[in-house]
Amino acid sequence: MKVDVEKVSVLVSIESDDRVGREILGQLPGVEVLPYDPAPARLNDMQRNAQILIPPYRGSHRPIPLVDQLPSLRMVQLLSAGVDEWAGHVPAGIVLASARGAHAGPVSEWIASAILTQFRQWPTLLQFQNEGTWAHRQFEADTLDGKRALIVGAGAIGTATARRLSVFGVEPTLVASAAREGVHGPEDLPRLARGHQIVVITVPLTNQTQRLINADFLASMDDSALLVNAARGQIVDTNALVSELETGRLRAALDVTDPEPLPSNHPLWRCKGVIISPHSARTVPGTNRLCYSVATEQISTFIAGKVPSNAASQVGVS
Repeated sequence: MKVDVEKVSVLVSIESDDRVGREILGQLPGVEVLPYDPAPARLNDMQRNAQILIPPYRGSHRPIPLVDQLPSLRMVQLLSAGVDEWAGHVPAGIVLASARGAHAGPVSEWIASAILTQFRQWPTLLQFQNEGTWAHRQFEADTLDGKRALIVGAGAIGTATARRLSVFGVEPTLVASAAREGVHGPEDLPRLARGHQIVVITVPLTNQTQRLINADFLASMDDSALLVNAARGQIVDTNALVSELETGRLRAALDVTDPEPLPSNHPLWRCKGVIISPHSARTVPGTNRLCYSVATEQISTFIAGKVPSNAASQVGVS
C-alpha cells in the first residue's frame, strides 16, 4: 500500500533514546519527522494527520491510546523484535512491522554471557569474593566445549546465538515454526529437549508459543541443564520452572519473566541456580541506532508501495 501524499509524516518520540531516529529519518527523502510525546495525551492537528507512528525505544506500549487519534494512520513501525505488545491494537488495513534483525547482536551477546556466567560459576565466585574467601577448588565450574544447545527460534537472534556458541565448541540444534535445511520443525521439539545441556528461547510470543516451555518439556530436560529465556516470559510456564529450580534439578538464566516486572516477593528471586536480568538483554549503547536503521529500511519499502519484510503477517517463529 503506497502512501499517496507529497510528504509522509512520521511520528517519532521526543525522548532522548529516540533522538537518533529523528536524525536518521529526517534524512529520508519525502519524509517529515513529527516529534511527539509517547505518554497518552492529545496530539496536535499536525500530529493527528501523520501516516506512520513509531512507538518509542523504551516502553513501546505507551502510545497505544494515541492510535484512535490518527485517522490517516497507515503503518505502525515498532523498534522491538516482536509485535506481541501491539498486535491486538492496530486496526485492520494498517501495516504493523517490527525491527527484527536489529537485536540479534546485543541479545545473542547477552545469551552467550549468561551461559558462560552459569557454567563458569560466577555467582558463586562473587559470593566467595564478598566473603573474602580464596575458594580454590571449592566450586565446580564447567566448560562449554562439547556441550549441545537447543535453540528454540531460528530467526536473527537464534542464528546469531548459534554462531556465537559455536565459537566455544557448542553444537547448536535449531528449531523454527517450519522445518527447513538444518532446522527442525516444532513437531520435533518434545523429543529434542533430552540430550541438550542448554536450551535457549528466542521465539516471538504468539498463540502457538505461549507456554511452549511447559511442565512436560521442563521435566524432559537433562538433569542440571540450563534454560535461557531471552524472548518473552509468557513462553515459559513460570510455576513449572519454579518447581524444577526449587529441587535444584535445572538451572536458568532469565532476561524476561512472567509476570513482569517480577514482584519482590516472587519465589523466582529465591530459587537457587537462577540469574535474572530486568528485560535488558538489548540494552547496550548503539542498539537504538540499529533499531532505527531497520525501521528506516522498512518505512522506505512501505513508502515505495511494497510490503516491508518485517510486516507482522510475515513475522513468525522463524
